[in-house]
Amino acid sequence: MALMELQAPYGRVDGVPRRRTRGGLTVAARRALATLREWRRRAHDRAEIAKLDDRMLKDIGITRADAEFLSNKPFWQE
Repeated sequence: MALMELQAPYGRVDGVPRRRTRGGLTVAARRALATLREWRRRAHDRAEIAKLDDRMLKDIGITRADAEFLSNKPFWQE
C-alpha cells in the first residue's frame, strides 16, 4: 500500500482554517490591536486623573490617595 502525504490547503494551519474578519486581519491580530488600544486608554486616563486637583477628585468621589494609587498603576493592570 502506498503512503500518501496530505498537505493542508492554503489558509489552513494544522488542518484548522485560519479565521479572518473584516479588513483581512486575523482574529488574533484584531485582539492584539484591541489590547493595545485598551492599554493606551488606561495610560491616558491615569495621566488625566493625576492632573486633577482635590476639588475635582472630591466631585468624582475619590481621594488624593486613591488618585495617586490609580495613576501609579502600570497600564497593563486593570
